[in-house]
Amino acid sequence: MARRGRLRIYLGAAPGVGKTYAMLSEAHRRTERGADLVVALVEHHDRPRTQVLLHGLEQVPRRELRYRDSVFTEMDTDAVLRRAPRVALVDELAHTNVPGSRNQKRWQDIDELLDAGIDVISTVNIQHLESLGDVVESITGVRQRETVPDEVVRRADQIELVDMTPEALRRRLAHGNVYAPDKVDAALSHYFRPGNLTALRELALLWTADRVDAYLQQYRNEHNIRSTWHARERIVVGLTGGPEGATLIRRAARMAAKSSGAEIMAAYISRADGLTSASPRELADQRTLVEQLGGTFHHVIGDDVPSALLDFARGVNANQIVLGSSRRKSWQYMFGPGVGATVARESDSDIDVHIVTHSEVAKGRGLPTARGARLGRSRLLAGWLIGILGPVLLTLGLAEPAPGAEFASDVLLFLSVTVLAALTGGLRPGLTSAMVGSLLLNYYFARPTEQWRIAEGHNIVAIIVFFAIAVSVATVVDRSARRTQQAARLRAESETLTLLAGSVLRGEDTLGALLERARETFGMETAALLERDLERRRWSCVRSVSVTGQTRKLDGPEDADVDVPVGEHTMLALAGRVLPAEDRRVLSAFAAHAAVILDRQQLKTEAMRAHKLAEGNRIRTALLAAVSHDLRTPLAAIKAGVSSLRSDDVAWSEEDEADLLESIEQGADRLDQLVGNLLDMSRLQTGTVEPLIRGMDLDEVVPRALGGVPENVVDLDIPETLPYVAADPGLLERSVANIVENAVKYSPADTPVRVRASALGGRVELRVVDRGPGVPDSDKERIFEPFQRYGDTPRGNGVGLGLAVARGFAEAMHGTLDAEDTPGGGLTMVLTLPIAQPSLGLPDPAGGEDAADPLTDDTAPAPEGADGHAERKAAHAPGARSR
Repeated sequence: MARRGRLRIYLGAAPGVGKTYAMLSEAHRRTERGADLVVALVEHHDRPRTQVLLHGLEQVPRRELRYRDSVFTEMDTDAVLRRAPRVALVDELAHTNVPGSRNQKRWQDIDELLDAGIDVISTVNIQHLESLGDVVESITGVRQRETVPDEVVRRADQIELVDMTPEALRRRLAHGNVYAPDKVDAALSHYFRPGNLTALRELALLWTADRVDAYLQQYRNEHNIRSTWHARERIVVGLTGGPEGATLIRRAARMAAKSSGAEIMAAYISRADGLTSASPRELADQRTLVEQLGGTFHHVIGDDVPSALLDFARGVNANQIVLGSSRRKSWQYMFGPGVGATVARESDSDIDVHIVTHSEVAKGRGLPTARGARLGRSRLLAGWLIGILGPVLLTLGLAEPAPGAEFASDVLLFLSVTVLAALTGGLRPGLTSAMVGSLLLNYYFARPTEQWRIAEGHNIVAIIVFFAIAVSVATVVDRSARRTQQAARLRAESETLTLLAGSVLRGEDTLGALLERARETFGMETAALLERDLERRRWSCVRSVSVTGQTRKLDGPEDADVDVPVGEHTMLALAGRVLPAEDRRVLSAFAAHAAVILDRQQLKTEAMRAHKLAEGNRIRTALLAAVSHDLRTPLAAIKAGVSSLRSDDVAWSEEDEADLLESIEQGADRLDQLVGNLLDMSRLQTGTVEPLIRGMDLDEVVPRALGGVPENVVDLDIPETLPYVAADPGLLERSVANIVENAVKYSPADTPVRVRASALGGRVELRVVDRGPGVPDSDKERIFEPFQRYGDTPRGNGVGLGLAVARGFAEAMHGTLDAEDTPGGGLTMVLTLPIAQPSLGLPDPAGGEDAADPLTDDTAPAPEGADGHAERKAAHAPGARSR
């Protein structure tokens, strides 16, 4: 079988950090060492420093492809395979090939080269990883349409992070090393803001760190390495649910602060049966605290607490464990050394165990295990050993019984062993010890010895009294243990119920958090809230939570191990084991609280619906006010003009008639505009606006939108190189008209309103800039509300709907409309629209990664390739441009 090539990827934190430069530098180093290397495809984007590095390297000619009357170039995969170099450079891993290419994506071409035994060096930006698309969009506002599956990058043999500080990268842009000078300002003020670059850098560092962890874990598994490697500090905090947990977490946080990149993982180990022994309130507070300190909380189920804690620590490659000093009393150490000592003994040398003192040391274990009326497993075992072996060992240890009254002393010794067995193990070990002791006293100590007879009457009485006292003591001990366990259960239940009641009073309504608390409290695998459709009589899962790694689903009561109905149509279901009947009381409280949260959510939905109805009523009231007041002004002007023209007692000159006709026309236009805005706002409020989105040129619409304003009051500049936008022509025209009219209204008469357009990432921005009085930051959102007018309008009147309608139409077209301050004074309206996709009937050009990032469409070849983009755009424009 032929050797498969090795893939090396330069992962960039952002466009322009130098991925291609680093790749070409590596190519020169390998060429100097005699490696057979070719450049299969490198996108230099007219960057001089990158172009210089291509000199001296063999380049495979690209393949030309014709698509929709345009010619594009792609990597000639067949030519590279025929050349069969040792190493090939293939830039921009996430690139989408032009339709008609051999493969749809460039990474598929690279796979063919790797299968042929060719080593490949490639590049990709962190924002092009498929799993991070939504995160990057939320940070930058740009949706990356060219993506590569994470698995393709993870399969690389080497991944090298190319990083640069935000300040250094912004300096590179300002110096013109990344984009053309006319695009630098837009890039610096939008995609390449310091916050965006810092967030992208953090994403790249975290993703690379996870990849390094995966490499390390894979190596450890392949070589069966169980010991901890101190690659970086990972601190596990062992929690018991007691009050000392907060002290341990803070101590671990201080330890982590001393080491860069250290992780804190708080682990609570609970047994698999019954209610947990921890306080739910304490656990909830400790979970919140560890998350606030940047750590994670883990709930692990295991009957052997030390082993479970060590398995968890080794599983996450932790090298430190923080435990608290034991809260047990001194006499309790007779039942075992404790968790801390056991963990320290069994951790070997790969994990450091820190025992931290706290204020609860030796004050008792606090809340005992509340799992019914049973003693612990170790205590029961000790009781049975004392009850059975104790009398036997005592018999062997006593000398030959002396005559006479010493039989009473022997009875007291056996009684002490029986009492000890009853105190330790309860009723059954105590009764067993009494029976064994009675038989041994009869056979070895009562005369005649070594016979099953008793000759002396007082010995019979002594044995009977011995047996009665043993039974009484065992019964009292067992009853006391039951009462203790019941008290512990009631205490645990009361704390749980108190926590639930407190969450109600605090207004907490997170259904997932409540289900997770119920699951942890009862040690279950899955918890879900089910709701039944009363008409179809079918159950559906409203919300469910599960232990990490569990995939069991609860779609109905038949899938659950425990279910508690609440009313006729709601049920709390849990899966994992069958709970005892006494646990259902607390479970019913969880179920009732879950139903309350569900009802509260439904009430919130109804309240929102009622709020919308009230808002509609407010709009209708405002519409009536507008009709009764604002519409009367143009109607009065029209009425006055018509009445004057029809008057027979006045002889109007031609100039006067022209003025009257002009006032009638202006009033009619004004009335038409007001009615149009009112109807548009009504459509927006009722949700009946259905835009017909198509790919279009801004020059098709914007000039028409300026027809309603006087000449020479608008300075229009729309570059020829702008990509098409996805919009409804009618809605866009109305939006732009309202925005420009508002700007003209407030701008000084001698200062024109500037209308500028530019491309940024996957968007096109139309900026309407005026030099008016401006708007304070506190009122920038209020001016978009219906029937709002800021200050006094110097010219004209209106009902305050223009900007509200403009924003509504913009959002209906998946765009935005925002207000910004104009440098030097004034207000700038920014209308943002998405760039049209090829599915809208546009050409599907082949693009490069860096071109797709901040300044042009994701499918454009490069920011520097503006001329070619303009040619493609002109080829598909509906007609010649005019301005």
